Amino acid sequence: MSATIEAPAPSQQMTINRNPAKATTPVYVVGAGVVGAACAHYLAEAGCQVVLIDQGEFGRGCSHGNCGYVSPSHVLPLCRPGAISSSLWTLFQKNSPFKIRPRLDLQMWMWFLRFALRCNFKDMLNAGQARHAMLASSRRLYQELMEIGKLGDCDWEMKGLMFVHHNERHFEHFEKTNRLLTERFGVSADRLDRDELLKREPALKPVVAGAWYYDCDAHIRPDLLMKSWRKLLQQQGVEIREHCQFLDLEVQSKKITRLFTSRGDFPVDHVVFATGAWSRQLQKKLGVAIPIEPGKGYSITMPRPAICPSHSMIFEDHRVAVTPTKNEYRIGSTMEFAGYDNTLRPDRLSLLTEGAKFYLRDPQTEPIVERWYGWRPMSCDGVPIVGKLPRMDNAWLAAGHSMLGLSMATATGKLVAEMLAGSTPHIDPHPYRVHRF
Repeated sequence: MSATIEAPAPSQQMTINRNPAKATTPVYVVGAGVVGAACAHYLAEAGCQVVLIDQGEFGRGCSHGNCGYVSPSHVLPLCRPGAISSSLWTLFQKNSPFKIRPRLDLQMWMWFLRFALRCNFKDMLNAGQARHAMLASSRRLYQELMEIGKLGDCDWEMKGLMFVHHNERHFEHFEKTNRLLTERFGVSADRLDRDELLKREPALKPVVAGAWYYDCDAHIRPDLLMKSWRKLLQQQGVEIREHCQFLDLEVQSKKITRLFTSRGDFPVDHVVFATGAWSRQLQKKLGVAIPIEPGKGYSITMPRPAICPSHSMIFEDHRVAVTPTKNEYRIGSTMEFAGYDNTLRPDRLSLLTEGAKFYLRDPQTEPIVERWYGWRPMSCDGVPIVGKLPRMDNAWLAAGHSMLGLSMATATGKLVAEMLAGSTPHIDPHPYRVHRF
């Protein structure tokens, strides 16, 4: 059974008094990750003069080392019924993919409280509706960009995604999840029993119980995507300023008039903050609650093994993801709440290699291309935070995409450009509003 992915129609229109395409000062996008790049792209496409700044290098944050999934199947948020009890249980397991490093951080514990309050069926479905709209739109927009050749060769492959199970009971239980996704969102999977799975994916060991295969999903190589997007932005006339850290802002009559950065201060027309996991540090300056917590993930990239998987896979019982691209092979995942810890922890990396060894005939090759970590911008309700800041008429936030920044980037960028220009948004912006917390 195949999934039909259609982006829902918008239910309301948002307007702005001025046309940024006619402004004499530029629109600044703060944050040059995949979401910031997408915002800059669609703003430039709408005729805006755009400057994209980043405290580091273009595309070197969480956009660089993720598993590259463009996944409409990821409709349901982490905050769902049973999430708290299952998470608490894993805290006592030495090799759990989920880890909290306890510390005196009131913001983190408030985030967990907000998360816990949303672990119910109603909030899960509401979040699912919002995620589905953005995921479906992004998948379509990515395909359009690939078909017209704007993003070059990014190892874009529409081969779907397999949720592989070792535990027979978990495999059977996933039927309920698939039924919910099918009935509520029109996203359905093919059930692959053990023999059929091994026939389709000979890279797997016979330890598997089966898999659920979502053919609507695709994958891409993130570093090549960002390289291509940088080239496209430069062709569009977007100015990219690296090692340009946002420091402060000047506000007059509810409008940001000037940005102060490590490379000087600049007049602005509009500002889009696509600041990922760093967004919560801007709460006081922007005058709004931004309940985003950094969720640390890891990946290992290596050459393709001799017996390489042909599909992207998530090993559900070990929470390890695998992505094969044309010349490389990546394993990734884990979730660690440790603030902005910048340690590349060997014990977390070993969870990835051990998980791959359990399922795959040829799990690892040498030399290792890269061992990596990144901070995912985890919103407490699993829904991106996208929209105009309530206390400023020309400032916008595009953050909180959790583990789906790449998957949702194109729809986010298009939505921001539409709202900023005052045109009818292609999806309903209400579920993502900044002031909902």
